[in-house]
Amino acid sequence: MKKPLIGISMGDPSGIGPEICVMSVVNEAVIGQCRPVIVGVAEIIRRAAALLGSDRPVHNTGEIPDAGFREGAINVCGIGGIDYEEVKYGEISVTSGNAAFQSVKKVIELAMDGRIDATVTAPIHKESLNLAGHRYAGHTEIYSDLTGSKQAAMLLADGDFRVIHVSTHVSLRQACDRVKKDRILYVIRLLHNACRQFGVERPRLAVCGLNPHASDGGLFGDEEAKEITPAINRANKEGMLVEGPFAADTIMSKVAGGFFDGCVAMYHDQGHIPFKVKGFVWDREAGTWGKIRGVNITLGIPIIRVSVDHGTAFDIAGKGIASCESMMHAIDYAVRMSEHKKSSEKRISKEGKK
Repeated sequence: MKKPLIGISMGDPSGIGPEICVMSVVNEAVIGQCRPVIVGVAEIIRRAAALLGSDRPVHNTGEIPDAGFREGAINVCGIGGIDYEEVKYGEISVTSGNAAFQSVKKVIELAMDGRIDATVTAPIHKESLNLAGHRYAGHTEIYSDLTGSKQAAMLLADGDFRVIHVSTHVSLRQACDRVKKDRILYVIRLLHNACRQFGVERPRLAVCGLNPHASDGGLFGDEEAKEITPAINRANKEGMLVEGPFAADTIMSKVAGGFFDGCVAMYHDQGHIPFKVKGFVWDREAGTWGKIRGVNITLGIPIIRVSVDHGTAFDIAGKGIASCESMMHAIDYAVRMSEHKKSSEKRISKEGKK
């Protein structure tokens, strides 16, 4: 059987996206498990390859990456209409924002048409994206819109540490308003199914409260009693193992330590801060990130999307010192998810023929 074909959008070309894409697709571990194709501007990828000293040729696969894939090359499914000479490292610009968006749009189209098995995304810069006229808060919202999915959710994963969010890129005021039992229950189901997809047969899940100390029995709010607890109770009636609501400042340590298989956070920073404190390590002497672990997975959409869980790093773009660790983890997750999806489709097909 052919190895899965993974489409990787190049991210904002003024950031480290093209660099970490190139570093990853020439890595033997990546090549051994999949056929990676970078979706973006071929000249920008050539510039990144030259920066990194890669001697592999950049090959344009054309509109059908499967048929055009070439072993031993840096395969690119190119997008047109971008003046790559206007792209400068470390600069917010309309050109870079549009290039980033067109790359994401293209990789989604390839996946929706069944021409690739999964998508992986390099980081985009939200200000450049919006300057270019693409009014999205981030990747999750782009994927939700372009796939016609209204209830997408963000899952962060680093080994056994998994955190999904009830809301993501909205104001804190809006995030509080979105803590509703139907949404919480939907996100619990997504996390339960994702854990099973990652090989956890009977996931044990935790749910955070919204308020300090999960409201301390109603002293600091009533969302726990009115919205969160009813969702947890319903999930347990459906056969899932779900506990909470817990005070977020303590439960995350138990989740990170493996006591739970996953956790539901009520809003962006409640999940992101503990996750990044664990996975991101700053090297004081080198003046850069010594370790960046963790991936971002969009659930509730019809295609597979996994991303690095870091930004464009404009401060080090073009220096050839970025870490591709998170990108390689993202590709690995995408491969495993695509293989699981194919296995499930085969099983369903066999059952349907009986």
